[in-house]
Amino acid sequence: MAEVLLFHHALGLTSGITAFADELRAAGHTVHTPDLFKGRTFETIEDGVGHAKEVGFGEILERGTRSADKLPAELVYAGFSLGVVSAQKLAQTRPGAKGALLYYSCVPVSEFGSAWPKGVPVQIHGMDADPYFVDEGDIDAARELVAGTSDAELFTYPGDQHYFADSTLPSYDATAAELLTTRTLTFLKNL
Repeated sequence: MAEVLLFHHALGLTSGITAFADELRAAGHTVHTPDLFKGRTFETIEDGVGHAKEVGFGEILERGTRSADKLPAELVYAGFSLGVVSAQKLAQTRPGAKGALLYYSCVPVSEFGSAWPKGVPVQIHGMDADPYFVDEGDIDAARELVAGTSDAELFTYPGDQHYFADSTLPSYDATAAELLTTRTLTFLKNL
């Protein structure tokens, strides 16, 4: 079974993130869910991103990096939206990574190095009409990552919701979320 370090989205460590982590735990995986917002949660993406700006994106990223310090090197790094930045950075820069799961977002590989590390499989998941994923260039970064890495997969789902796998939000899409979870569990099982 895999050990996963799962980073939350801009709404904070919500019950939806905890529920997703619990699904992975129920399948036998160990899942750590650090709280990069120190207990704060938000109702809107704009409010959560505003908080991250206030704290400083560099500080949020550093909190993510520090959360791995006392954990084994052989982790799968996973993140939802804002949490992808921490997950992707650690997957690309921390030796021993077993894999990466990037939900709703992807940054250019060049942000953390010149290439994706060999032997570190990655999945990227996003909706094909999500304005954050598509219009802000994340899908382009994901396509570039897939094109340059033999062990990378991009999964797009029909729809325009950003937080489509969070069962506690109005943006939840049960069909897409079920497929995302199935693909995630298969990825973890095959490591």
